[in-house]
Amino acid sequence: MFTGIVAAVGRIEAVKPLGTDADAGVRLTIHAGALDLGDVALGDSIAIQGACMTVVEKTARTFDVDVSRESLNCTVGLTESGEVNLEKALTAHERLGGHIVSGHVDGLGIVVRFEPVGESHELRVLAPREIGRYLAYKGSITVNGVSLTVNSVDDRNDGSEFSINLIPHTVAVTTLRNLTAGDKVNLEVDLIARYVERMLSSASLMGRS
Repeated sequence: MFTGIVAAVGRIEAVKPLGTDADAGVRLTIHAGALDLGDVALGDSIAIQGACMTVVEKTARTFDVDVSRESLNCTVGLTESGEVNLEKALTAHERLGGHIVSGHVDGLGIVVRFEPVGESHELRVLAPREIGRYLAYKGSITVNGVSLTVNSVDDRNDGSEFSINLIPHTVAVTTLRNLTAGDKVNLEVDLIARYVERMLSSASLMGRS
């Protein structure tokens, strides 16, 4: 589990195919940047751009993860060299500064707007309709591994457009600073919202039986 509070911005240094067929995944070598790898062991989980991955090799400053073709098909930002948000898995004694994040990407959003507004930035993202039902005013959403608060939701025929206010600190210490209109982003909905929807839908079905 994670919190969506990015610990460091690292960089994908190498992308190596794990096979020659179309279904082959890749092995990523990632420079950890300011992320301390001293307590990271093989088999540990690290969220990369919001996607939970397992460490399979490591040095003092880099680590490798294997990414399946299925994961590549469901995410963005893991196929070429570039900056990535990094967060180590949550331990029991740590503060939950963001919200409960599983590191399982639910879908891809499209950046509609990312512009300065006063001292902050406004980020507007169009989410798929199947994700839109989990979005709520002042609710939580994870964008590229960053825990954020939804300021507004506009349900449209082609999906749900939501807005987020990014404070200068968040822009400075995450890869969100690199976003432009038209970019795709990894989205993970609030885990609690997912369970609430399941319970309500189950109660509705039981009521009709």
